[in-house]
Amino acid sequence: MSVALILFWMSLFYTIYITALYPLFINWLARVRPNPVRRVPQTPTVSVILATHNGAAFLKDKLDSILALDYPNERVEVIVVNDGSTDATAQIAESYAPIKLIHSPKLGKASALNQGIAAARNEVLVLTDVRQRLAPHSLRYLMENLADPRVGAVSAELQIMPGSSNEEADTGAYWKYERWIRLNLSSIDSIFGATGSYYAIRRELAIPIPPNTLVDDMYLPLNAFFKGYRLVVDQRAKMYDYPTNLSTEFGRKVRTLAGNYQILAAYPQLIGPRNRLLLHFLSYKLGRLLLPFALIVCAVSSLCIGGGIAVLSASGQAAVYLAAIFDPRIPPKIPLKRLTSPIRSFLTMMLATLCAISIWFVPAERLWKTTHVSSTGLSTP
Repeated sequence: MSVALILFWMSLFYTIYITALYPLFINWLARVRPNPVRRVPQTPTVSVILATHNGAAFLKDKLDSILALDYPNERVEVIVVNDGSTDATAQIAESYAPIKLIHSPKLGKASALNQGIAAARNEVLVLTDVRQRLAPHSLRYLMENLADPRVGAVSAELQIMPGSSNEEADTGAYWKYERWIRLNLSSIDSIFGATGSYYAIRRELAIPIPPNTLVDDMYLPLNAFFKGYRLVVDQRAKMYDYPTNLSTEFGRKVRTLAGNYQILAAYPQLIGPRNRLLLHFLSYKLGRLLLPFALIVCAVSSLCIGGGIAVLSASGQAAVYLAAIFDPRIPPKIPLKRLTSPIRSFLTMMLATLCAISIWFVPAERLWKTTHVSSTGLSTP
C-alpha cells in the first residue's frame, strides 16, 4: 500500500471522526454514564462584571436585563469596566445609580476584566458581555449549580435569535452543533472553558488574566478545572444574542481559535496525563484545530493515488468547493441553496481555523474585530 493511499484513508477517517463519530460517541457516553450536578437553590453574594469598549448601542438593554434579574438586589453588585470607550458608554453606565463604573484607558478585555475582578467584593463572580440579554431567572439557575462543591464554574446557554438570511441561519445552526457537544461534555464532567458571554465562577478560583489573552473564558475556568473542579453548562439559564453573518463569524472564529493556541501555551498539561478528559480534548478542541490540515492532506493524497479513488475523490471535493464558491450567487428561493449554504458555512469555518495560526505572526490585539449584528445594524468590538 502506497504512502499516499495510507494518508488518504487516515485523513478521511480523521475528518469523519472529528465531525461526526466523536460527537455521536460523546452523546452516547452522556446517556449511558451521566454525571448530574447536585443543584440546590441558594443566593450567595454575586459580583456581575461587564467589561466593554464602545458598547453604547447595547449597554442600556444589557443593564436593564441585569437589574431585572430575579435575585435579591442586596446580594448583587454590578461593575461596568469602561475600556477606553469613545462613545456614550460611560454616560449610559453613570445614569444607573446602583452600578459601580470603572474608567480605564483602552487596555483590552483581559486587563479590563482584571480590574473588575480586583474591585469585586462578593463570593461569586459573574462575567458577561455587553450584547447578550439575560433571562430573568438565569442567575438563580447558575447559583444552584455552585451549591455542588465539585463545580467551579457554570455557563448559561446561549440562544441565537432567528436570522433573516440563509447565512445567518447556518451560522446559528453551527452554534447549535457546538452547543450539543458542549452539553454532552458537561453531562459527563466538564467543558473546556466557559461561555464567555455569561458565566459564573467562584471568587477564590479567579486568577489574573495575562494581557492580550484572546479567550479569557478558557483561561480563567481552566485554572479551576486543573484544581479538580467541574466546568458545566446549565440549559435552564438562558441568554439571547443577535444572529451574525459569515463575515462577522469568520473574524470571531479566527480570534477564538487563535486563542486556543494561546491556551495550549498557557496550559500545556491539556495534552498530558494531568488532563482527566484528555481523549475529549484531543477529539474536540485540538482535533478541530487540525481538521483543515486533514482536509488538505485528503485532497492532495487523493490526487497522488491515481485510478478510481482519485477521480471519485477529486470530483467530490471539486463539487463541494464549487458549491461554496457559487453559493452567494444562488437566489435564496432555489432549493439548491439548502445544500450550498451549509457547505459554504462549514468551509468558511475551516478557513478561519487555518487563519488562526496567524497568532504566531501578528500581535494578538490585531485579531479583535468589530462584531456586526446585521439584523439590527448594530455593532460592538
